Amino acid sequence: MPKTTYYSAHTQPNGLALTYTPKNAAEIIAAGALIWRVRNSKIELLIIHRPRYDDWSWPKGKQDAGETIPETAIREISEEVQLRVHLGVPLGTTRYKVNGKTKDVFYWAAQLPAGQKPRADKDEVDDIQWVSVKKARTMLTNPSDLQPLEAFENLWATSGLDTHPIIIARHTKAKPRANWSAAEDERPLAGTGKRQALALARLLTAWEPSRVLSSPWLRCVQTVAPYVNEYSLTVKEKKSLSETGAERHPKRTAKTIASLFEKGTPALVCTHRPVLPVVLDAVAEHLLTKKQKGHLPAKDPYLEPGDILVLQVSAYERGGIVSAEVVRPFTD
Repeated sequence: MPKTTYYSAHTQPNGLALTYTPKNAAEIIAAGALIWRVRNSKIELLIIHRPRYDDWSWPKGKQDAGETIPETAIREISEEVQLRVHLGVPLGTTRYKVNGKTKDVFYWAAQLPAGQKPRADKDEVDDIQWVSVKKARTMLTNPSDLQPLEAFENLWATSGLDTHPIIIARHTKAKPRANWSAAEDERPLAGTGKRQALALARLLTAWEPSRVLSSPWLRCVQTVAPYVNEYSLTVKEKKSLSETGAERHPKRTAKTIASLFEKGTPALVCTHRPVLPVVLDAVAEHLLTKKQKGHLPAKDPYLEPGDILVLQVSAYERGGIVSAEVVRPFTD
């Protein structure tokens, strides 16, 4: 496990602020989601009954070895209710004791995917129901499950639920500059970086961005290659995302980032550490409040190699950013 931050999340307007390192992480990690749909102009939530505990709860489960927290949420939802969801705005965590050990459960909002229907996994779940927010409040067995529900209600009331992700990635670990004598744009990933790129591809399934932009430099293209190959996507190489491109024409770099907010499409951008200040300044133009500036990485190196900044962008609030998460795609 890395010694530095491996997950952080901030949301607007409910003021969620989480920063996790190995020092403050619980002994047991779990993750899940509040899955929602709109039916007859009313919002409904999916709750499950677990016979083992005889309780009504949200779809969730424990982290497996080698998983990131978002991956845990996606896998557990798939196992318990047979849905392949994409994560939306983070709703926070609950912490409680289990057999003397601390347990953190991470939650996200997740819209029911079009054309999918939940089905109970009979080994763990014997009943599922779509219920109103009001009914969920009375049916949930554990008081701690009300915490993410309150965050969900706040988002719904402020039009913060309907979002799409824009993901900013720093390329994974490259061969050292000191050991490379050929052209800088041809410097490839190191062996560690190639493994990190595979881990990043697994992590990105939590949001599944369909539009991929990258610096044309080899180490960035190699970083996104496992993901785009898995989903048969096309990488749009942008010179403005390269180190020299951003240095010579920073306005073009900013314009490239601004275009993502205009498209309304889930997107992934891969670039370099020296380009991140320009990228983050462009991102800051889409914050809903000035206070949110503190939610973005502010100090060099901004993101570690392979880290991603996941921005959930509102469909309503002028394309404004509802939440920002920094996630490390590997755990060792």
